[in-house]
Amino acid sequence: MSLGYAEKLSYREDVGTVGMSEVFDPPDILQHKIEELAMMIQKSKHVVAFTGAGISTSCGIPDFRGPKGVWTLQREGKGVPEASLPFHRAMPSLTHMALVELERAGILKFVISQNVDSLHLRSGIPREKLAELHGNSFREICPSCGIEYLRDFEIETIGMKDTSRRCSDAKCGARLKDTVLDWEDALPHKEMNPAEKHCRIADVVLCLGTSLQITPACNLPLKAIRNGGKIVIVNLQPTPKDKKANLVIHGLVDKVIAGVMHILNLRIPPYIRIDFVQLNILHSPRKQTYVKWTLRITSIHGQRAPLPFLNSVEVSFPERPDMKSAFLQKQPFYLKRETSRKRPFNMMLTFNFSDGCGCRSATIEWPVDFQVKSASFILDKNAVLRELRDGAERRSLCGQHAILERKVQPRSEVGVSAVVTNIVRYNSPENADRKSETAVNRKFGIKQCTEDANGYSTPPEKKPKLR
Repeated sequence: MSLGYAEKLSYREDVGTVGMSEVFDPPDILQHKIEELAMMIQKSKHVVAFTGAGISTSCGIPDFRGPKGVWTLQREGKGVPEASLPFHRAMPSLTHMALVELERAGILKFVISQNVDSLHLRSGIPREKLAELHGNSFREICPSCGIEYLRDFEIETIGMKDTSRRCSDAKCGARLKDTVLDWEDALPHKEMNPAEKHCRIADVVLCLGTSLQITPACNLPLKAIRNGGKIVIVNLQPTPKDKKANLVIHGLVDKVIAGVMHILNLRIPPYIRIDFVQLNILHSPRKQTYVKWTLRITSIHGQRAPLPFLNSVEVSFPERPDMKSAFLQKQPFYLKRETSRKRPFNMMLTFNFSDGCGCRSATIEWPVDFQVKSASFILDKNAVLRELRDGAERRSLCGQHAILERKVQPRSEVGVSAVVTNIVRYNSPENADRKSETAVNRKFGIKQCTEDANGYSTPPEKKPKLR
């Protein structure tokens, strides 16, 4: 979970048992339990996953109760632990992506999560098959019409308070609220009702990386027992529910799940992250010969929303030596220029990514013609993103991009582009015990490169030059 989330929570002296020693099953016993779990899943008809902070520690996100957990260190007077990368750049773990494959295979029917890190949604678990009991640090909701907004930046509040944004529905416009619970907030019925339903009919509930101490969430898996369902707990510390479980595995969740997927002959898909950027050009004629124009590079979530995956933007005009290049280092990114109205040009935009991205930059080409008064297109977003992911996986390249929509009007132009900013591959069970994002890059072999507008790939040590 997020360190920011832990700091925003109201003070509570009793947070349950913390700092318990980690327990590891001997290798031969662990392998036997992995095989037993694989057989249980193979024979099951309705598997439900119940996840906790332990499935995200390998993503660089500290847990709460482990030996180096947030609350453990706070109780020892050591403050909060350091995260290995920004919260918004955390990538799903091997376990997250294995759950995606189990869902796609029709084996996993539902996921119940106590985490607020949004990694299940980022990994590809459908929203309708996910209950986020404690909310999502990247999700806002409209209390009036119920529309949900998933952001690429962390929401600034918790406790279901008003945020600084409003519903984008023209008929609504109500102020949005965050979705993360504080200590005294009741679990939302929208999340609890389907969670209870699926636990009641589950024949296997996989409790992964959770201490099963927070009520009432920790009692949900027990509902499976009433109808003959089985409970499996995979955690490094003992839990209060161990005696009610059919199988308790003390081992790294990633390693256990990797072993299960190997036995089931199921592939763990790579994680391919796609981020979005919006380009806005406003222009006005000056004596009909020249035109003053302003380029703004903004988030799709609004002009005031941050673009956390961008450090800077380089703007160049390769076919126009008379036009000076620019280096934009501060958000909001904008550029003001005055050029001939009758001379179209190609603008090259190099997006320099922030830490946590799998490549350094991506360059896109944007043609500009101020004599065009009207033109627009909107592509099928799902189809474009699917093609981007397929291409990135095939070529092991990030930095690829595609334009999703573009609208040209007499005095303005707006376009939205999608950019692949990371690829994480999960290769083998022995690599499943990674401890940080640095370890992810080393052990799983994240392919890092950039691709320019002409499709030429560049290794990360060579930064693309402005042309």
